Amino acid sequence: MSWMRKALLSLFHYPVKLLVKAHSIPVNVETELGIDKSKPIVYLLPANSVTDQLALRMSTEALGLPSPTDTLTLAGREYPSTLFLRKTQPIFRSQADDTGIEDVFTDLFHLHRDHHQLDLQVVPVFVTWGRAPGRGTPGLADLIADNAAPSWLRKLFIVMFLGRDNFINYSKAVSARAMSNQHGSDKSIAHKLVRVASTHFQRKRQSMTGPTLLERQELNNSVLGSDAVRRAMAEESRSKKITHDASKDRAQSYVTEIAADYREGLIRFGDRLLTRIWNKIYNGISVGHSERIRELAANGHEIVYVPCHRSHMDYLLLTYVIYHEGMVTPHIAAGINLNFWPVGKIFRRGGAFFLRRSFAGNKLYTAVFREYLELLFNKGYSVKYYPEGGRSRTGRLIPPKTGMLAMTIQAMLKGVNRPVSLVPVYIGYENVMEVKSYLNELKGTKKQKESNWQVFSAIRKLRNYGHGYVNFGEPIQLNQFLETHVPNWRDCRDAEPEKKPAWLTPAVNELANNVMTRINRAAAVNGMALTSLCLLSSKTQTMSESELKQAMGDFISLFKNVPFSADATIPDASAKELFDDTLKLGKFEVEEDDYGRLISPKPKSAVYLTYYRNNILHLFALPGLIMACVFAHKGTSKATVFQLIAALYPLLQRELFLHLSQDEALTHTDALIDALVDQGLLRVKEGDLLPPDAQQKQFHSAWLLSRCMQETLQRYAVVLTILDKEKVISRGALERTSRQVAERLSTLYGLSSPEFYDKNVLSSFISALKDNHWLDSTENGSLKYSEECEALREDVMALVWPEMTQHLENVVLHN
Repeated sequence: MSWMRKALLSLFHYPVKLLVKAHSIPVNVETELGIDKSKPIVYLLPANSVTDQLALRMSTEALGLPSPTDTLTLAGREYPSTLFLRKTQPIFRSQADDTGIEDVFTDLFHLHRDHHQLDLQVVPVFVTWGRAPGRGTPGLADLIADNAAPSWLRKLFIVMFLGRDNFINYSKAVSARAMSNQHGSDKSIAHKLVRVASTHFQRKRQSMTGPTLLERQELNNSVLGSDAVRRAMAEESRSKKITHDASKDRAQSYVTEIAADYREGLIRFGDRLLTRIWNKIYNGISVGHSERIRELAANGHEIVYVPCHRSHMDYLLLTYVIYHEGMVTPHIAAGINLNFWPVGKIFRRGGAFFLRRSFAGNKLYTAVFREYLELLFNKGYSVKYYPEGGRSRTGRLIPPKTGMLAMTIQAMLKGVNRPVSLVPVYIGYENVMEVKSYLNELKGTKKQKESNWQVFSAIRKLRNYGHGYVNFGEPIQLNQFLETHVPNWRDCRDAEPEKKPAWLTPAVNELANNVMTRINRAAAVNGMALTSLCLLSSKTQTMSESELKQAMGDFISLFKNVPFSADATIPDASAKELFDDTLKLGKFEVEEDDYGRLISPKPKSAVYLTYYRNNILHLFALPGLIMACVFAHKGTSKATVFQLIAALYPLLQRELFLHLSQDEALTHTDALIDALVDQGLLRVKEGDLLPPDAQQKQFHSAWLLSRCMQETLQRYAVVLTILDKEKVISRGALERTSRQVAERLSTLYGLSSPEFYDKNVLSSFISALKDNHWLDSTENGSLKYSEECEALREDVMALVWPEMTQHLENVVLHN
């Protein structure tokens, strides 16, 4: 390193330390990127910048990596620890010079050929200041917008104004040993490495800042000038008997109503504000599998995020996480109900675009919205929308709405230049601010319209919300999905653009189900959800502290030994740590007697715990059924358990969006049984599966497991009993009567679960019965009880509490 370089590094060390806050992406470079700290490392940066190098040094110190300002000694020769693709851009010239880096790499590869023990890691590092996308029309703001290699004068302003928004984005290490072993001369290999690195950095910039911002005039011209919108305007003029200008004005008003007005400055301000809010209300935010989205971006994919929807907080939390994972924040589809002053304007500038709840009958609005969505895809903007359509009021996934998914596929049919990937996202909270209003709505209270008062009220009530969880599920590459399910889908590109292909609806339905199962597959187990499940499974909804901790520990161990999926996350904390943190949320009563502490929900709040239990109930479906069968029969054979799972799993799979196939579920059941036996939650005697002895400490955990699916089984029993009594009944009457009986049972037996008699859940079960051929249909479309349905009812009734079975047998129906 030259004396001039050392002097500049020393001169700017303290100013940079004062002005710059370096954000490292990812934080765990060893696990995600395979960087080996024991091997020599040389960092490769896009531009020869002292401030970039100093910011990188701040990051490497925090991560425990070698310093980028030290000298690297290889085979007795000294090399700089940081290499640069190009020099800083001159003030009076537009093109930055190369740094002669190819000669350095040529020398390094030659050195590796001579010294076979060497294995230098070349780590590309993209350093960016701020995340401003380019603009079609340059302005004063471009003075502090980071570009490929800004001049030293511009870099001065950039560091001063954007120092707190510095991001150090590491990439996978390239082995110089592996490169030197390739065919060709050292110089040609070095040239190839530099060329690939240049392309890599361009993609990094694209993934972090996004494409050039759409100017308003370009947006209007693209949408209103499209063939589909012009045809829709002509149709509007004919059908409504208005002039062409009037229909065009109407289309323009739709564009204004829908379109986002993205401002990077608001995102930076929001980042700082939200960081303070998250630190105040959350104990932490856990992010899982974020490497997936970075890999998609590195491969040039158009990314569409499809998360579950638990709370209004989702809009902010997921965008915040994506930003901090080094990705450009997406354009977000938001309900038109959120477009009220001033929140609507803020959301719009944060990337939100608004859509109406229904497009029915408005062909012009549909055409404008579709064209706008296609424009986002074609321009390379990432997009986020919620497949459920609205927030879940029960804590479980809602059957998906398919409109946005259909439009995404239709955009592909018209031709999107890049591969499109859907990224399912599981979002979970230990405390959801809207839970009380959700349950009131389930009981019949009218949903309150969003307003400024609601916003201020929510802010005023901010408190400890525990932990937040964002897990990125396995992406669905739409091209591959369509190749598998509709091999001839590309033929439709040449068909009439407005004609809907016959395969679209079944393909979209399959895609929607695939999205939901992948969301649930990426579930995050947490202390609040576990505690809620245990207490609600307990007979009195009260447990001793020791029994509760034992059960939480046993369930965590079970899912670690037999994971629900590779994507689900289990807390690393002990049961005691989870329990202590959960108590701090203030949701539980703690009483103490001579024998220890007793834990129960606060008065009249047990119903709120169902929301958190339902977040993870699908993980307990199979172990819960196993234990229910064993306890109900006071011991049973493996074959009987498998027979029960084979009968009930397709119904549970439909209701809970379970990802395993029938055969996979049976294999998983076998593994669960072995694990339950190993943990002492089951015992084997003469080939039969038995509950543990009542004296064993695991008995209570096993008993809770046997009860956790009881409400689901009781709901099944209600529907099947009504079918048995009526023999033939219309679907509407079955749904109505089932809800009435379920609501009565809920009152009689104190069931703290509004979704027990929720019409959507009951309807989903009836659909599953019909689709799995448990029911026959009459000529007029009524549902008919069958022998197969009788066998299913007998299986279910054997698992339901005897007192409820007795009541169902004696219930008198009134239709």
